[in-house]
This record gives sequence, structure tokens and C-alpha cells, in this order.
Amino acid sequence: MATFLYRIGRWAFRQRRLVGGLWLGVLVLAVVGAAVAPAGEEEDLSMPGTESQKAFDLLDERFPQSNSQGAEARLVFQAPDGQRVTAREHKAAVEDTLGSLDGGDQVASTTDPYETGAVSEDGTIAYSTVTYTAEAVDLTGATKSALENAASQVRDAGLTVEIGGSALDAEEELGGTTELIGVAVAAVVLVLALGSLVAAGLSLLTAFVGVAVAFGLVSALAVPLGLTSTVAILALMLGLAVGIDYALFITSRFRDERAQGREPEEAAGRAVGTAGSAVVFAGATVFIALVGLGVVGIPELTKMGMGGAGAVALAVLVALTLVPALFGFFGRRVLSRAVRKAGRPENEHPHRVPTAAGRAGLGTRWARFVLRRPAAVLVASVLGLGAVALPALSLELGLPGDESKSVQTTQRRAYDLLSEGFGPGFNGPLTVVVDMPDSADARATTDRVVETVRGVDGVASVGEPVLNRTKDTAVLTAVPRTAPNSGETKDLVHAIRGAVSDVEADTGAAVLVTGTTAMNIDISEAMSDALIPYLAVVIGLAVLLLTVVFRSVLVPVKAALGFLLSVGAAFGVLVAVFQWGWAAGLLGIEQTGPVMSLMPILIIGIVFGLAMDYEVFLLARMREAYAHGASPGEAVVSGFRHSGRVVAAAAIIMISVFAGFVGMSSPTIQTMGVGLAAAVAFDAFVVRMAIVPAVLALLGHRAWWLPRILNRVLPNVDIEGEKLSRHVPAPATDPDAAVRRLPVGRQQH
Repeated sequence: MATFLYRIGRWAFRQRRLVGGLWLGVLVLAVVGAAVAPAGEEEDLSMPGTESQKAFDLLDERFPQSNSQGAEARLVFQAPDGQRVTAREHKAAVEDTLGSLDGGDQVASTTDPYETGAVSEDGTIAYSTVTYTAEAVDLTGATKSALENAASQVRDAGLTVEIGGSALDAEEELGGTTELIGVAVAAVVLVLALGSLVAAGLSLLTAFVGVAVAFGLVSALAVPLGLTSTVAILALMLGLAVGIDYALFITSRFRDERAQGREPEEAAGRAVGTAGSAVVFAGATVFIALVGLGVVGIPELTKMGMGGAGAVALAVLVALTLVPALFGFFGRRVLSRAVRKAGRPENEHPHRVPTAAGRAGLGTRWARFVLRRPAAVLVASVLGLGAVALPALSLELGLPGDESKSVQTTQRRAYDLLSEGFGPGFNGPLTVVVDMPDSADARATTDRVVETVRGVDGVASVGEPVLNRTKDTAVLTAVPRTAPNSGETKDLVHAIRGAVSDVEADTGAAVLVTGTTAMNIDISEAMSDALIPYLAVVIGLAVLLLTVVFRSVLVPVKAALGFLLSVGAAFGVLVAVFQWGWAAGLLGIEQTGPVMSLMPILIIGIVFGLAMDYEVFLLARMREAYAHGASPGEAVVSGFRHSGRVVAAAAIIMISVFAGFVGMSSPTIQTMGVGLAAAVAFDAFVVRMAIVPAVLALLGHRAWWLPRILNRVLPNVDIEGEKLSRHVPAPATDPDAAVRRLPVGRQQH
């Protein structure tokens, strides 16, 4: 692979105008495609095969005149202090407002709270339900404006009015301040790490090209593939993070090769052949892990995985072609300013030059410190991550509703008013669907279902059943006593499903429990059940890939265990922040509750790939040194001397990009930002920088041992560039030339 990528790098350098023109054309096409394509639609989260989804599908079939998952709004009215919403003047204002909505465009029906009894016992709060013929994403601006104007009309009459439900749900938008701060931090880190504005700008430019193409493609394909705004944001988040990192690693290797006396074209080829090999394998791990999200069975999660995987694939292609092409355009300006101003000979390796104080660099000093105290560093790191991971034992999964929104939103205030007037369970009603055979007595069957559901402990009330035209399907609503995301409500759903089993056996009817609350519970449980199998697949994939890459058995096992520690610590942070509320205020999180059910599997998939990024980039230089004759300890020091600073800079960049999305209002993106930023921090600075060198120091030569049978069977991908060094001799001035000529496996003493 190294030889093949070496040729690509040299070709891209020579044909830089062609490569630059091709990428510019692709960028223009993606942007134009995104501009002319219709906006995508947000879709409700669903999971085929679950009881709640089967019930929704049955409702759409048996009640074709209504949309079971259509938009709904709840106008919640509250009388001023000391007054009742049933007072004549308030009642008149409410009824006039509802009359203005009834029969409006896209409005299916409105309910009168005074006729339906939707007034609290103390008479201070009432609500009206407005149902629409279309889903929330299909509501027009005029329809939403009519709803908001109706609320304003009642406010003018002296009532407090808030709007709940899905009708006002908005698509998440990009361009917030925190994202820009994250990119700004990444730019500063690049300048400090590379010592050159041009080199830093090159990494940012290529990352932006990859992200722009990925974002444009997602936007252009949003309608035909059903891609949502969350897919686009994930593609942006991942593409920006890995795009900067991949460009940084190849740029850093190019500068190293130039410092060893190689001509620019040769340096570009060797940079792509060596660092580019690591980029390919690192990108492949992210890609496979994200595509693997499709096995979970949730369409939205599958789309998120595919969108993120596409962005990563584009980042790899950009790094392998556009980055070396830009080396040709910028020339010596890619080198650090200090090197250019000092006129340092290009055959003098910058990493070998002592600092002003006459000491080795920070990476070298840290590696030597760990080599002197490997057991102490290993124990301290493992115990530290274990302590951070402890809260993960209390992990609860759920899906956010209006209760997780800011108190500044009308949806959250409507949620709170309904809880105050009608009880916490009123915001999460359960829909019970009764599918009856032709021979069944519809009235007797539905009456028995109502009686059974009412008898279940935890049910506050059960509404009257509604039959379809053919009298073979009935729908009734059961209101729990507890809040939608509480454990008691989850137990209640299972209790109802268990209680109606006798009715099903006696009558032949199928009784299904659904509704948004039940759907969220079913998806959360499916996520929990899939977590361990998916983790096992990811760990197995990690061991297999790293065994091939590093031709070692113990290195992949160590990498997999380190990955588990990173993920466990990240889950611990999520529980502490989003469930327990630690530092939630600092992050703008106003309401604690269960962790989003999609997050654990999504974070495992993404962090797996990113963890392998750092593992590959750091250990590739160690493996390269060891393969060329260095001792195990010298190989560790060499890896940190060449890659430690770059890996640290890459991690800080990735953390900054992910943390920049915490400021968005979407709970999904907030949770993803916190989880990914924490996972990268733990993995890069604790696992890869501390645990990895400590374990390698303790294992010694055994770390690179591979059984003979595996040595014969496994393909040699040559990530360390051994074949490249053999076919492309190093210059005579290369300070590592003597080491490079040693046979593989021989030790230098």
C-alpha cells in the first residue's frame, strides 16, 4: 500500500493544477446541487418491528383519513391569579380563538376544552388540541403563523397561553457562535503546532473543501434518501474534525521528509506513502464502524452512520490528493517560519534539534518518564479512567421531549403548565390500539380492554374508545400517573402489555400499546439490547484490523481494552452531566434526564474510529522504528518524538470542534458534542499518551510478537513503509539512514 500511495502523492504533486481543478469542480457541483435541491424533511424516529411501530402502521391503515404521526399542537390556557379560565370573558376569548383556527389550511380539527372537559380541577388551566393533516415538517409558514397569531389573540384578552406539541418544532440550524469558536481554537492550535500560517491554512482549507462537498451532497440527496438535518450536522462535525487531523498528519510528515533533505516531490510522495497509509486505515476504521450502525435497525441511525461515513471517506480522498497538490503550490512556505528564517539545512531533522535549554522535546521527555515508571503510570491512568467511568453504571436511556427544552421556549412552558394542571403523566399519554377479528363483538371487546387497562396500577385515566368505520379497530388513550421519561412509566407500558394478554387469548383480538412515549421506550430498550453485540463487533474489528496493520497480537488487544476505558469514561461523563446535572448549567443544559438512547451506540461507532486514528498514527512511527532495528524502548521514544506533538495537536483540534457543537439547542447534538469531546480527550491524552507507552514498556519485545502461522496468513500492508524505503533509498544525509538499512527485526544496541 505504501508504494501505491507514494505514487499517488507524487502524481498529485506533479499534476497539482489538474487535481486542484478537479476538486474545485466537485466543490462547485456539490454547492450548486445543494442550492437547487429542495429542503429535506425531518422524520419521526421509528424502529420497524417494535410493537409501537406496528401499532402506528395499523392506525395509518385502518384510519386512512387521519395521520397517526401527524403534527399536533396544544394550546394551553392559564387564567390570571385568583381567576378561573371558565369565567365568561375568558371562555369567550378562548372559543373565539379556536373558531379562527377551525377549518384553517392544513387543520384537521380543534377541540373545545369546555366541551371535552379539558379543564383542571381548580379551573385555572385548560387546553385545546389542534390536529393537522400534515406532519410537522410539512406545515407551511402560514399555518404556523396562524397558530401563533391565535395565541397572541388570547394573550391580549389577559390569559397566559403557551403552545406545546410538535407543530412548532424547528429544524436545527448551523452557524452558532460556539461552532465558530471551536474552529477558531483549531486554527490557533494548527498555527502553534506547525509554526506556519500557510501550513495551518492548508490543513483548514482542505478540511473545509471535504466538509463543503460532504455537506453539499447530503443536502442535495436529502429528499431522495430521506436525510435529516441531524445527518448533515454529523457529517459536518466528523468531516471537519477528521479532515483537519488527516491533513495535519500528512503535512507534518511532509515537513519531516523535507527536513531530511528530500526534494519536494519526493517528500510529498513519501508523506502520502507513510502517513497516508495510516490515514487510509484510520479512515477505514471510522467508515466501517459508522456503516455498521445500520445493523441496529433504526433508519435514522443508519442514515446518520452513512452520512458520517461518507464525510470521512471524502476527508481521506482530500488528504491523499489535494493536500500533496497544495504542497506543490505553496512550496517552502509549508515549512515553519523558524526553519525558513534560520536557513536551517534541510538535512537537519527538526525533531533532533535540542531546545533552547539544551533539552529534548516535551514528547521525548514524557516518553522517557513513562519508560522509567511504566507500572505507576499504568495503574494511575487505569484507576483514574475507572473512577470517571463509575457513573456509567447508572446509565438510563430515553428520548428527549418538550421537558428537555429550554424554559425560554413556549413548548417547555406548555409542558410545565400541563403537568401542573393535569399531572405529569398527561404529557406522555399512551395509545392503545385494539385490532379485532371479524367475528368479535366490537363493543364487548373494547369494553373489556378499557376495564383491563383501567385496572392496571399507575393508570390515571382511560378515555372512551373510538372505532373505525368497519368496526374492526378501536383506539383509546391511557394517561399514566408519572412523567414520560420516568422508570415508572416504562414499567407501566410493560404492565399494560402483560395485562391485556388474557383479553387477547379470550377474544382473538390484538392489543397494541403505542404513542410517542411507548415508541421512545421501545427504541431505548432496543438500543440497550443492541449495545453489547455492537460493542463486541467493534472490538473484534479493532483487534483484526490492528493485527493486520501492526503484525502483532498484544498491541491490538491493548488497543481494544484502552478503547473500552475511553468509552466507559465518556459514558460516565454523559451520566454525570445529563442525568445528574453536574456542570449542566455551564454547558447550557437546563433539564436533566435520561441519556439519549441513540448516543451510546453512536458514540461507540464514532469513538472507535477516532481511537484507532490515534493508535495508528502514534504506533505507526513506533512500529517503523522497531521494524528498522530500534529497541522497544527506543521505538516508543521515536514514536513520541515524531508523532506525539502532532497527535496532541490533532486531539485538541478534534475536541474543540466537537465541543463547539455543545452550544446548539438540539439535545441530540448537545449530547453528541459532550460525549465525543470527552471520549477523544480521554483516549488521546490518557489511553494513547500514558497507557500505551506504559504497556509497551512492560511488554518489551513481546508487544510486537506474531505467531508464525499468522505471519504467513495475514497480508503485509506495510504501513511503516518498509518496501518504500527499500525501493526509494534514503538520501546519504539522512541521519536515520543507518538504522533504516538494518534488516527488519534486528535490534540496535
